Amino acid sequence: MNFLIVALVYVLCHGLTALVVTPVQSMVLPEETVFASLIYLPHGVRVLATWAFGWRAIPSLVVGSSIAAWLFTPTDELNLLEPALLESILVGAFSAFAAFELARLAGFDFYFGRARRLNWKGMIAIGAISSIINSVGQTFIYAGLIGLDQLVEVLLIYAVGDLVGLIVCMVALMFVFRWSRLYNLPKR
Repeated sequence: MNFLIVALVYVLCHGLTALVVTPVQSMVLPEETVFASLIYLPHGVRVLATWAFGWRAIPSLVVGSSIAAWLFTPTDELNLLEPALLESILVGAFSAFAAFELARLAGFDFYFGRARRLNWKGMIAIGAISSIINSVGQTFIYAGLIGLDQLVEVLLIYAVGDLVGLIVCMVALMFVFRWSRLYNLPKR
């Protein structure tokens, strides 16, 4: 069931990004919008799913990302990105896990259940590390498509979009947890 939930939430968040954020952003930054979004909600899903499920989140992230790319990427952009799309999806799916593992090896275990409460600062740090891993990976994958004159802008948009997407997802998850506690109170 968790597999399906993560995949569906990923598709939903990618859809919101593609149908709401991308049209607005493309009016301001048309060339960079093909590669990165200023509010990338799926990054939040990647980080939070990996926080909750560890490596077991990776397959559902790959499936959700694949379905989302097929559903929401315009055909001309999909054709442009398609030769390297699988590699891009894999880098994105593994980036949060790699960040959590790097932090764990450094003595900071931020996975769910390891601490009494969610460490928000730790999650932002994981999101930033994951964003760097993903940005560097995507830059290598799409090196032939991203010009050097666009590189700094694209990397900056990745970083901002990933972190804003994570923060939005964390706030949304906080409301989901509060709502579930409110309506799941024991009956007297």
